[in-house]
Amino acid sequence: MRNSELGIEAPKILLPKNGVDLTNWSVVACDQFTSQPEYWKKLAEDIGEDPSTLNMVFPEVYLGGTDSEERISRINATMDEYIGKGILEELEPGFILLDRKTSHVPSRKGLIVALDLEKYDYKPGSQSLIRATEGTIEDRLPPRITIRENAKVELPHIMVLIDDPDRTVIEPLFEKDLSLIYDFELNGTGGHIKGWRVDANEDIASILQSLEALSDQCLFNSRYGVSGKGVLLYAMGDGNHSLATAKSIWESLKAEAESPESVMDHPARFALVELMNVHDAGLEFEPIHRLAFGVIGDELLVELKQFFADEGSEVVLELFDSLESAKKRLASLEANSSEHRVLWVAPGQYGLIRLVNPRRNLEVGNLQAFLDAYLDGSEGELDYIHGEDVVEDLGSKEGNVGFILPGIGKSDLFKTVVLDGALPRKTFSMGEADEKRYYLEARRIQ
Repeated sequence: MRNSELGIEAPKILLPKNGVDLTNWSVVACDQFTSQPEYWKKLAEDIGEDPSTLNMVFPEVYLGGTDSEERISRINATMDEYIGKGILEELEPGFILLDRKTSHVPSRKGLIVALDLEKYDYKPGSQSLIRATEGTIEDRLPPRITIRENAKVELPHIMVLIDDPDRTVIEPLFEKDLSLIYDFELNGTGGHIKGWRVDANEDIASILQSLEALSDQCLFNSRYGVSGKGVLLYAMGDGNHSLATAKSIWESLKAEAESPESVMDHPARFALVELMNVHDAGLEFEPIHRLAFGVIGDELLVELKQFFADEGSEVVLELFDSLESAKKRLASLEANSSEHRVLWVAPGQYGLIRLVNPRRNLEVGNLQAFLDAYLDGSEGELDYIHGEDVVEDLGSKEGNVGFILPGIGKSDLFKTVVLDGALPRKTFSMGEADEKRYYLEARRIQ
């Protein structure tokens, strides 16, 4: 069942046959633990010869290795083997409803669907139904295209968000009598996952009806206070470069076809994703902080004030004797929509930046704009840091300046993308590494 206007399809999902150990089958997203090869080595040892998605994905810790071509060949051969031997079995068209318990939250709900790549555009200024929330770095796509272009099967770690404050799309499904198709412990510290089939025509129709209501242009205009902008129904959460890879391959297929119309029913037109409500209580956004190194702190702050003055904004810098004091000052300030506030740490300095009448909707947007301009052509570099304690430690070292950013409110995400376009790269993280999506469901794309 396909709805082209809503850019969604009830896919034929592939799942492992009965008897496959699902704990060994399902592994965490390939873009996690990229600096910890020991994690992936131990995982492979624990799984042994059991059928596993580990044998069908390319952990990014190994990208750039000398055995890349051989690894991709093994991946494609494994896909052929799992399909040929019936290890992967194809279900009738439908969605899968998920409930995931992680090491941090008791419940996080989702829905496995296929989204139409014809409705997706990751380019800056996009007004498409499906959009990137962060900048897409096209230089990161070629190795991912090489991995996917000859694969018969896709396994998604893509998580896509909808802005559904009244909980009309996913949550009502938990009140229905659905068939449980899996219920097991994920390996590592991934937690526990349950899945139910959503294949009754009336249930699918109810989902589409609720999505149609969310995509109403008048409601969209009213919710975000805009006019003349395209409706944003689906916003990328995790896996933006994976979806961009699928889009690139789809565009190549169309370009190589005798006519675009002749390939419109090709399975590569769609991509399998997990759909999530941004208002789900189990979905947490963690801020990603900034560290500039190879810089002189005093000079950087002078340039920061000048940069924003040139934009018509005023910067007030307040100094403190400790980060704790700076935090207390920040907490004492009343909420003010016309002022952005960012903490900073430099050798022997702790401070608060107060940006009055900022041009951009988020603190991270303003800070990133300055840092990109300041570091362009200089010997300084930028790193992206999880954890305030790490920022304080590294920011205190000679030649460094650390910036502690506030978290992005989940309710601000869609509005910011609508008003400002894609957020700066590394704006937020959806949970910790072990909360990322685990590979489980698959779908044929050839």
